[in-house]
Amino acid sequence: MDPVVIPLLVAALVVVFLVASSVRIVPQARRYNVERFGRYRRTLQPGLNLVVPVADRINTKLDVREQVYSSDPRPVITEDNLVVNIDTVLYYQITDPRAAAYEVADYLQAIDQLTVTTLRNVIGSMDLEETLTSREEINSRLRAVLDDATGKWGIRVNRVEIKAIDPPATIKEAMEKQMRAERDKRAAILHAEGERQAKILTAEGTKQKDILEAQGTQQAMILRADGEAKAVELVFQAVHRNNADPKILAYKYLETLPHLANSDNNTFWVIPGELTEAVRTVTRAFGDQPAAPPEEAAGAGAGPSSDEGGTPELDAGWTVSSAAAAAADEAGKQAAAAVSDAKAEAEAAKSPQTPRRGQTSGG
Repeated sequence: MDPVVIPLLVAALVVVFLVASSVRIVPQARRYNVERFGRYRRTLQPGLNLVVPVADRINTKLDVREQVYSSDPRPVITEDNLVVNIDTVLYYQITDPRAAAYEVADYLQAIDQLTVTTLRNVIGSMDLEETLTSREEINSRLRAVLDDATGKWGIRVNRVEIKAIDPPATIKEAMEKQMRAERDKRAAILHAEGERQAKILTAEGTKQKDILEAQGTQQAMILRADGEAKAVELVFQAVHRNNADPKILAYKYLETLPHLANSDNNTFWVIPGELTEAVRTVTRAFGDQPAAPPEEAAGAGAGPSSDEGGTPELDAGWTVSSAAAAAADEAGKQAAAAVSDAKAEAEAAKSPQTPRRGQTSGG
């Protein structure tokens, strides 16, 4: 081999090595810190970069994308002396690669320890109930403290979240019992409210039902009374229109008297004062009246009437036949029998042991 070729090959290899070592390609969202003879020189940006071979070297490679860091559960004591384990999730981003590499040795450990101490300060001023219900306040206070402390490290804390708050097992059981009691209380209140509403609606329905029934009864009684009044009026008009004989009216009156004592609720029976007048009228109906001249008939029609009932008295010339007397006696007996039966039934209603008239002692 030619002795000149070997030095040329060696020189070419050296040139290739120097060129290769002087070119650095940085990926997107990455930052490289370059040191020259052990001192920070500059930060390489994404793309093609040239460095001085042998003199410059890459010290740290950092990812400037937003990172997620989840810490392990840490025990924290609340204001009411209860130990709770709290997990946190941290969202951060490197904004200054030089400060992140040279201002702090391990920024993740530093952020973790700062989070724990801040949590203990924040939770230590709250009781358990407030801790469980104030996550937003805890997150905002943590973020404010961490962002202020990590700013000089070239790191921005975007978000801090409380992932879990685990109280002791005994506290969990007590809280479950309390929640169960609260649910039972709400269920009992809702049940009582439902029963109350049901009773109110039932009472309102009963009230409306009674009112409607009373109104219906009232309307029925009014219609019945109107019907009876119209019936009486029609009967009265029919009697007057047909000019009924007083003798017929008196006879119907005597027929009605025995029915007055048929009711079981009657304890006494009053004999009307018109009974004798009715008997007298029936007697006149069956008696033999002499033919009176027109003058006497007119005088009899205009003669004086009795002061007691306004009934005309019998004339001196009025003759009663045996048939009329018998009819009058029979009517009087029937009336007296009806009165006696009514009195007997009234006495029997008062004293059930006393036998009625017509019954034997044995039976």
